[in-house]
Amino acid sequence: MNNNKLDKLALVVQMIESAEKSIQSAKQMLREMMGSRGESAGALAEKAHGLSAAIAGGKIIEGVFDGQNMIGPDKKVYPVPANYASKSKLIEGDVLKLTIAEDGSFIYKQIGPVERKKMLGMLSQDETGQYRVIAGGRSYKVLLASLTYFKAEIGDEITIVVPKDSEANWAAVENVIKAGTSSSAGTSGAAETGENPLPKRNADPDADMELAE
Repeated sequence: MNNNKLDKLALVVQMIESAEKSIQSAKQMLREMMGSRGESAGALAEKAHGLSAAIAGGKIIEGVFDGQNMIGPDKKVYPVPANYASKSKLIEGDVLKLTIAEDGSFIYKQIGPVERKKMLGMLSQDETGQYRVIAGGRSYKVLLASLTYFKAEIGDEITIVVPKDSEANWAAVENVIKAGTSSSAGTSGAAETGENPLPKRNADPDADMELAE
C-alpha cells in the first residue's frame, strides 16, 4: 500500500472518529432537551432517610453522597471536601459515615459503596462553564479537584466511574488520557506535567478537615 493510500486511510479513520463524537454530543443534547436526568435529589434523600444518627463523645451521622455533598437522614446537607471525594472516587449513592468530633472536626468514612462501572468519555465544557464528561450518550458533571489533579484539558479522554444500576448526574474521575497520546496520565503523570490548564479552585473552608481513609 503506497503512502497516498495510507494517508487517505488515516483521514477516513479520523473522520469516522469525529463523526462518532458528534453523534454522542447530539444524543446528549437530545436527552437534555427531553428532560432525561440522573437519580433525583428526592430519591437520594429517601435513601438517606433510613440511615442512623447518634451522639456519643461526638456526633455520628450516616448519609448518602449526592455527587458533591452528603445528605443526612434529617435531609440536611453536609459538605464533603472535594479532595476527599476525589481521592476516594465517591459516586452518587455511596453511603458515608460522618463523625463530628467534640472540637468540630469532620471525619468521613465510606461504609456502603454502590456497585460501579467504568466508562470512557471526552472532557467538555458547557455554556455555564461547568466541566462535563460526555460518555455513553450522556454528560456527567465531575469535580474540578479531580480534573485539576490530573491536569486535564478540554478534549482529553476521561475514564469515569458511575453507578452500575442507576443513572447519575455526577461521575468520579478514574484517569485521564491526554489528547494525542495512547497512555493515561495517571498519578505520576499528573505530578510531572507542567502548569495546570484549568482554573484553580477557590479556597475551600473545609479543606483542613480531618479525613478518614
